[in-house]
Amino acid sequence: MLHTVNKSPFQNTTLESCVRFASQGDVILLIEDGVLAAQAGNVKVGLLEEAMAKCEVFALSADLQARAVTELVEGIKTTDYDGFVDLVEKNLTHSWL
Repeated sequence: MLHTVNKSPFQNTTLESCVRFASQGDVILLIEDGVLAAQAGNVKVGLLEEAMAKCEVFALSADLQARAVTELVEGIKTTDYDGFVDLVEKNLTHSWL
């Protein structure tokens, strides 16, 4: 399952809900304001480490660049739009709103 998170983790709880319900082997993709969670040194690092213990976690590179996020939490992978499409093609998708 591919879980997409597009909301800032500092303004709502979609990332927490996503991590709670994600299963071993799922993929989490941070997009739009969701990429703010990927910034190294923020208060959500522990939550992302919990997620990475059971899932691959990606952040969309264009959204990282648009929000000036340059240093990522260790273990988060980046992907471009082509990679985003590949993830969608390979997985059932759930968008966390």
